Amino acid sequence: MMADNQAPVLHLDRVERHYRQGTATLDILRGVELSAWVGQSIALVAPSGAGKSTLLHIAGLLEQPDAGEVFIEGVATSGLPDSGRTALRRTSIGFVFQAHRLLMEFSALENVMLPQMIRGLSRAQARTRAVELLAYLGLGERIEHRPSQLSGGEQQRVAIARAVANAPRLLLADEPTGNLDPHTADHVFGALTQLVQASGLAAIVATHNLDLAARMDRRVTLRDGMLVEME
Repeated sequence: MMADNQAPVLHLDRVERHYRQGTATLDILRGVELSAWVGQSIALVAPSGAGKSTLLHIAGLLEQPDAGEVFIEGVATSGLPDSGRTALRRTSIGFVFQAHRLLMEFSALENVMLPQMIRGLSRAQARTRAVELLAYLGLGERIEHRPSQLSGGEQQRVAIARAVANAPRLLLADEPTGNLDPHTADHVFGALTQLVQASGLAAIVATHNLDLAARMDRRVTLRDGMLVEME
């Protein structure tokens, strides 16, 4: 590892993950090495079942590896208590999933305010940042609408705003455009990459879409549980 002041936002060091299936062992991740730096977008391209979601869950501290280490901004996380891992997820990591997972009883604005208020910001502070983010993502006229009143693309843009509301250093997105038509997917992906560049985030985005992946800084894939850089 580099010195802390030069450390990548995320570093996976020889990460392994295995699952038991009956008497057999499935090697999902085998010695995965990956670093993500500030302002860098990485596309994770691999077929279903290759381990993309597992890798993102481990990178996001939602799942523990069987071996290896996950460093977040130079901090080793394997020895942290659950409270420490939760604190890192809350402050340093944002998640976007294929299903937007918005709270349906709240407006777009409230969905983006809530994680900030949970972190400790005042309602006024949370509202100001939420309005700015939603406007940046082209939803300035839709902030009071509930998810059921928004299109699929609008819902996913709200989910992106919510993911970055607490100014995380790392954004992890698991097939964020997988449920969208090609035109809407292109629009949402453009909004996501624009926000990554403007915010100086490190971002890892799992996607099947090679055209979208080509617009990112790096492309990696999983082959037999090992991470491989793509041309």
